[in-house]
Amino acid sequence: MSLALQNIIRIIAVTCAILAIGNSQGQSQSDLNTADQAQKQSDAAGKASQMKVSSEASATQVLLDEYRATLGKIENTKAYNKQVAAMIASQEEEMVSIKKQIVDLKEVNKNIVPLMLRMVDSLEAFVKLDSPFLADERSERILQLRKMMSRADVTTSEKYRRILEAYQVENEYGRTIEAYRGLQVIEGKELSVDFLRVGRVALIYQTLDGEKSGVFDPKSKTWSSLDSGLKKPIQTALRVARKQEAPNLLTIPVFSPEVSL
Repeated sequence: MSLALQNIIRIIAVTCAILAIGNSQGQSQSDLNTADQAQKQSDAAGKASQMKVSSEASATQVLLDEYRATLGKIENTKAYNKQVAAMIASQEEEMVSIKKQIVDLKEVNKNIVPLMLRMVDSLEAFVKLDSPFLADERSERILQLRKMMSRADVTTSEKYRRILEAYQVENEYGRTIEAYRGLQVIEGKELSVDFLRVGRVALIYQTLDGEKSGVFDPKSKTWSSLDSGLKKPIQTALRVARKQEAPNLLTIPVFSPEVSL
């Protein structure tokens, strides 16, 4: 075989070898691409699966939170209902007590109302028998008490309180000294005078010019004229009663009253 032919054969062999290698490498690259694609698909599927699991876990947590919140509301409702039940029971007991008190009060009123009416009658009788100081004021007080006793909008306790208050006012008259101005019939004429009340033991008047003075006699229920020598002592007593002068020993005529409160 000639040298040239041998070289040609070698070239052909090398070329075939190269072509074979090239085909082999192409096949391997194709396989690699296929594997890579499969991996990517697997990764995508895994990621999707993970996302699904995470979503389901999140939904489960939401349901769990709602369940716990519902349990809390149920417990709060139970506690509230228990408290309301206790309040209702207490109110029912209070209603029973109030009804009993109303029944008792009606029974008390049957006894106390007549008593209060007698107290007003006694007070009026006492004022009529007493010295005639502040006659209009005291008569008006009793009149208001009688009107009050007929009023339904005033409670029994308030009526009783006002009657006792009127008794207290009358009682205070016996422990105080007072001067006030009023009208007095003297020798057939109605004149303005200054009245001096010393407790319930003396009721004296003196005209504004100081010229005439008189004292009430509780025994005869009449007024008696006083000597002009008592003019200044009475004027002093009037100033003491008005707190215009310091208290001092007073010289005034005194009668012992036959009635007392």
